[in-house]
Amino acid sequence: MLYAILAYHVEDEILSWTPEKDAAVVAKVIEVQAPLRASGHFGPAARLDETRKARTLRGPGAGVVLDGPFAETKEQLLGFHLVEYDTDEEAIAAARTLRQVNPSAVYEIRPVKLYVPANGFGATPSGE
Repeated sequence: MLYAILAYHVEDEILSWTPEKDAAVVAKVIEVQAPLRASGHFGPAARLDETRKARTLRGPGAGVVLDGPFAETKEQLLGFHLVEYDTDEEAIAAARTLRQVNPSAVYEIRPVKLYVPANGFGATPSGE
C-alpha cells in the first residue's frame, strides 16, 4: 500500500531561517531520505512554497480563484496532483479541468519549492 506523508510546520518559523540554516535542514532531510529511497520504500518528495503564494479554486461552474490558502474544516486533504507549468494561470486552468469531473472538490494550487524525484513504485493494485 502507498502512503502519503504530509509535512506540517509553523510556516513563520521556517521563513525566519537563514538561507544557510534552510539549506542545512534540507540537506539533513535528504540524508535521512537516502536509505529509505535506496530500500525502495521512498518515492518523490516536494516542499511547497509559501502559503501566501497559494490559490484556491472553489465554487460552482468554473469556480472562483481566491488568493491564499482557505482550507475549511469540512474539507480534508484527500489527494494531490503534481503538475508542471510556467505560470499560475496554467496551473489554475489544469485545476479547472480536474474540477470538470469532480465539481464539488476544492483545489489548492501551490508552487513547489523543492522537488526530489525518485524512480517511483508503479501503480497501486485496484481494490486497495
